[in-house]
Amino acid sequence: MINRFSAFLPVCLICLGVSALCQPTYFPGPDADWEKRTPEQAGMDGAKVQEAIRFAIENENPAPRNLEVAHYQTFGREPFGDGVGPFKERGEPTGVILRHGYIVAEWGEPLRVDMTFSVSKSFLSSTVGVAYDKGLIRNIADPVGPYMAPIVPVSQPGGDKADFMGKSKLIDLFATEHNRKITWDDLLRQVSDWEGTLWGKPDWADRPSGEPSTWMTRDRHEPGAVYEYNDTRVNVLALAAMNVWRRPLPQVLKEFVMDPIDASPTWRWYGYENSWVVLDGQPMQAVSGGGHWGGGMFISARDQARFGYLTLNRGKWKDRQILSEAWVKMALTPTPAKTDYGFMNWFLNTGKEMLPSAPETAFMHIGAGNNIIYVDPEHDLVVVARWIKGGPALDGLIGRVLGAVR
Repeated sequence: MINRFSAFLPVCLICLGVSALCQPTYFPGPDADWEKRTPEQAGMDGAKVQEAIRFAIENENPAPRNLEVAHYQTFGREPFGDGVGPFKERGEPTGVILRHGYIVAEWGEPLRVDMTFSVSKSFLSSTVGVAYDKGLIRNIADPVGPYMAPIVPVSQPGGDKADFMGKSKLIDLFATEHNRKITWDDLLRQVSDWEGTLWGKPDWADRPSGEPSTWMTRDRHEPGAVYEYNDTRVNVLALAAMNVWRRPLPQVLKEFVMDPIDASPTWRWYGYENSWVVLDGQPMQAVSGGGHWGGGMFISARDQARFGYLTLNRGKWKDRQILSEAWVKMALTPTPAKTDYGFMNWFLNTGKEMLPSAPETAFMHIGAGNNIIYVDPEHDLVVVARWIKGGPALDGLIGRVLGAVR
């Protein structure tokens, strides 16, 4: 008996706490009911964690904290670049570090609700994911057009009705020969090359490049062939998803994602002042998939951390599968035209090109600002960082956090 017990002693010691692998997965309670651990209790070096936090604060994004001013210094200079959604003055550099689900460190204002820009895209694709899991979308390889009906915009004041005589007052997103070929997968991976104008924003006017004389006349790429980050096309997906759900997407997100993960009641998801349609006799606002022209998700770092932890756990929260394993697997599958991108906005660390200090299995939800939700299954780690410089600074932060893991 003694020899048999001795043989199993290392395993027993592991299960008693040397490793978290034998421990049941911890999930926080509602809102602020979130257990904290010291870095040492979570298998990290406290001094190195503090060094990572100091680095994040010192590498604050130098852009104006008034995000409307920042907009007109950047995207607002594009054609038709006027802000049409709300902006918000942002807070201090902020972040949260989770290890094994516990909060091991926070800095800045983790409960403050701020814009999160294109991290909104990850919430948008999640509403599409739930629609897929529920059978509202049969196959992501399906063309989107057959799922759509004519869309009636809410009438805007002003204008002479005679000016619109004989012209359709409906929105038809997929009426052209090119757009009829676009699939859900193409939109989710930003490889659709959708053509048209939505909410007063032509597709060619978003981050235009090349010779201006070609912006409106170039040949279209076949759907799936070329990746282009384009918020007009993201908003096409948002409007298409709302038509499938026949409900505003913030309601969908609340019921099927945010409430089940016990998020706070403080997040909000906005569209534009002109992105209103009539659906089933009700006016509904189509949300935006980012803050490129204002709007998008306004959310706290704590709630961002919850969403990151959901994706770390492959869409599962406690005993409930919020996003199916199949959906998460597709979201993490590289896009052929851009192998470090899955579904919007799941950025992959393919070849460790984006984050040389991180494992290739890590992924991120990224938005301007920068807003980062870093997810690392190998280290059971989630890092939220807000208002930090990108590039080397971001890798510097993640490298320092990983350097603290024992």
